Amino acid sequence: MKALFVLLQYLVPQHALSRCTGWLAGLRHPVWLKNWGIRCFIRIFEVDMSEAAESQPEAYASFNAFFTRALREDLRPLADADIVCPVDGRVSQIGQIEESSLFQAKGHHYSTWALLGGDDERAAWFRNGEFATIYLSPQDYHRVHMPIDGELLATTYIPGKLFSVNPTTAAGVDRLFARNERLVCYFDTAAGPMAMILVGAMVVAGIDTVWSGQVTPPPRRPMRSDYQKLPEPVKLARGEEMGRFQLGSTVILLFPEARMHWVSGYGPESRTRLGEALGNLGGRAAS
Repeated sequence: MKALFVLLQYLVPQHALSRCTGWLAGLRHPVWLKNWGIRCFIRIFEVDMSEAAESQPEAYASFNAFFTRALREDLRPLADADIVCPVDGRVSQIGQIEESSLFQAKGHHYSTWALLGGDDERAAWFRNGEFATIYLSPQDYHRVHMPIDGELLATTYIPGKLFSVNPTTAAGVDRLFARNERLVCYFDTAAGPMAMILVGAMVVAGIDTVWSGQVTPPPRRPMRSDYQKLPEPVKLARGEEMGRFQLGSTVILLFPEARMHWVSGYGPESRTRLGEALGNLGGRAAS
């Protein structure tokens, strides 16, 4: 059954299906259909609306507005740690980058060079560094926040496939995260350069950032933007929102060698919550 699910990923028109889903998710009328769709989603995926700033499904103008809903204020306090979880989700993989190789799943690895779109210089920043891959399920909160204070250096949009991102496809699709459409965001932080990669997936209708709005779906070509020469740099604090997914996907974090360490206890399928301790600089233990 799993093999059939993976095979179907290759056969369906990934981009056409995702763009069609995005169009439907943005509809505001008919109102009864929009409300019905939101309520069905809440029931099927057991979404906890008590955590939402607006708990009434009918109050959302569209399915997209519901899916990218805000949380209640102070619901996710920031832990006493240098690096905090950027999202609600589950850890797919976490650990050290072996030279330039990241572990995806049993029998599957991919390179930082491929993940970053063939950028030799920036891939070298993360040689023997640290990485974490966090998967957001449909029921999760889908805004992405900063794990550490950072100043935006550059972004690269990389076109690609739109395979689903979940344990089944991670185990069955080689180099999954280096093949899917993605947005790479580079920040200067106290840990040195950090890359946050927002990975697109099947029926993910778009990726937004707080500094430029919707980034995908753009023209089907790579797009690079330099933010170092702006009159006013883009600076975001630890825990501050940096982007969001219109339907769910995956966030990958990259850090340089010997600049930070992950909090012990995280492993595949570990549940994460925005703001929880994820790592620290130097040797200071997280509380």
